[in-house]
Amino acid sequence: MSPTGPAASDFPPLSPQGQVTFLGAGPGDPGLLTLRAVEALASADVLVAEPDVLDVVRGHARAGVSTPELTVVDVASTTAGVPVLRDAANLVMEAVKGGRRVVRAVAGDPGLDGNAGAEMLACAAAGVPFEVVPGVAAAVGVPAYAGVPLRDAQGADVRFVDARTASDRCWSEVGASDATAVVSTTLDAVAAAAGELVSAGRKPDTPLTVTIAGTTTRQRTWTATLGTIAQVLKQAKVLPSPEGHRPVIAVVGERSSAAQRDQLAWFESKPLFGWKVLVPRTKEQAASLSDQLRSYGAVPHEVPTIAVEPPRTPQQMERAVKGLVTGRYEWIAFTSVNAVKAVREKFEEYGLDARAFAGIKVAAVGEQTAAALVDFGVKPDLVPSGEQSAAGLLEDWPPYDPVFDPIDRVFLPRADIATETLVAGLIELGWEVDDVTAYRTVRASPPPADTREAIKGGGFDAVLFTSSSTVRNLVGIAGKPHNVTVIACIGPATAKTAEEHGLRVDVLSPEPSVHKLAEALSAFGAQRRDAAKEAGDPVTRPSERRPGARRRRTTT
Repeated sequence: MSPTGPAASDFPPLSPQGQVTFLGAGPGDPGLLTLRAVEALASADVLVAEPDVLDVVRGHARAGVSTPELTVVDVASTTAGVPVLRDAANLVMEAVKGGRRVVRAVAGDPGLDGNAGAEMLACAAAGVPFEVVPGVAAAVGVPAYAGVPLRDAQGADVRFVDARTASDRCWSEVGASDATAVVSTTLDAVAAAAGELVSAGRKPDTPLTVTIAGTTTRQRTWTATLGTIAQVLKQAKVLPSPEGHRPVIAVVGERSSAAQRDQLAWFESKPLFGWKVLVPRTKEQAASLSDQLRSYGAVPHEVPTIAVEPPRTPQQMERAVKGLVTGRYEWIAFTSVNAVKAVREKFEEYGLDARAFAGIKVAAVGEQTAAALVDFGVKPDLVPSGEQSAAGLLEDWPPYDPVFDPIDRVFLPRADIATETLVAGLIELGWEVDDVTAYRTVRASPPPADTREAIKGGGFDAVLFTSSSTVRNLVGIAGKPHNVTVIACIGPATAKTAEEHGLRVDVLSPEPSVHKLAEALSAFGAQRRDAAKEAGDPVTRPSERRPGARRRRTTT
């Protein structure tokens, strides 16, 4: 997209068949998308956006949505008669033909950030219906995440300045006022913008904050004054840097003082803020755990260590599913989300649905498995009231009673490597068990080379081990995590396996639950942060520590 944008006359009128939605994607946090934005994305046929904006909105677009590449027009190629690169307005006009619904997503807000206005004029001139879905502007959202309120009870003025296009008159007006100035600029141009304000009349000791990557878990904020910001960035070894072109938001005025930020910096003070946490699980299992880690400020990185495949001989599974329909079983017990998935897929293969469970009692080993069943349309009759494991399930399982139980058989679909605890326990309670291999677990393929290097070189701040097999498989496909990486294990058996592989366990979950494990890691991070503050030390991530630093194992 050119800096000035296309002229409305560049595009001939089109028949108003399609529609364009100009959508604000916010400053970076996908959680800041509005409900209307999510609705528009779900119905889009074509999604036009810069790569960083695509990362924010793509998850809400329907499967199969077209995402044509958006690039800046290359003058040299156009002159040569080979215009291989197209700008946003051209892409939008081409995409809207044929009645297609086009979403043009931009960072921040369409009316305040970027140059969407020129594209809207082009649509109007061509007779293309369009709508605007506002978004959270970077100049508003980033200070809020940095803990810098722009106004107080006195309602002081707020001025927004784009340093890239600000005129001398603009700098003079802002410099001569006592308004809070919100300056959009780049990292390497912050000092120049501060100099403009000082030259225009602001005092050199006026406080300011500078925030980069605002509203994301990469966010970082520096507090200084107009006169010291260049020195602060240099001492922090932020500049000079090849990333100096990255955009930042600077807030100038008393409301950006360090004293207030200490109390109001809610986002960057999250217990695991900025921690890169390795989640070695299957993709389906990792989703909810990753969401929980993000709520603590972490950056989860999912590395599958186990791949789930169908059994080598499906006949046993096929007979068992048919037995469900014909009334062979009194109970069916699900010991994992993967077991639910395997039965569900077999049901779909036969044209069955949740109604086939009518008259059959259903047990789930824990909350996640129960949730997968509810998503299938089945409410489990039995979930352990205590420990969420096979042992916990057995504690609540009723013994077979020939008077009340017309059928004495249990269908147990499970992995090929499952233990015999549940089978033996059910038999002891008087039940007959059809122990059926519903799926196989095999070691996943190794992760990319950069991920393997990060694991072995200390690039991750923590790793969550949810079973002994995840320990063995991760070490097998990627190598042993570096000794600065915090090791968190779901239970004693997993911790023992980790220690057998030469890992020091720092965090042990109080219960065999992935969510309790994430909570325990969060508590560890909070304790670590508090200890650093009490000692007057800077708060750093584990990956920033010197190798070989002592760590203390905690159970929360």
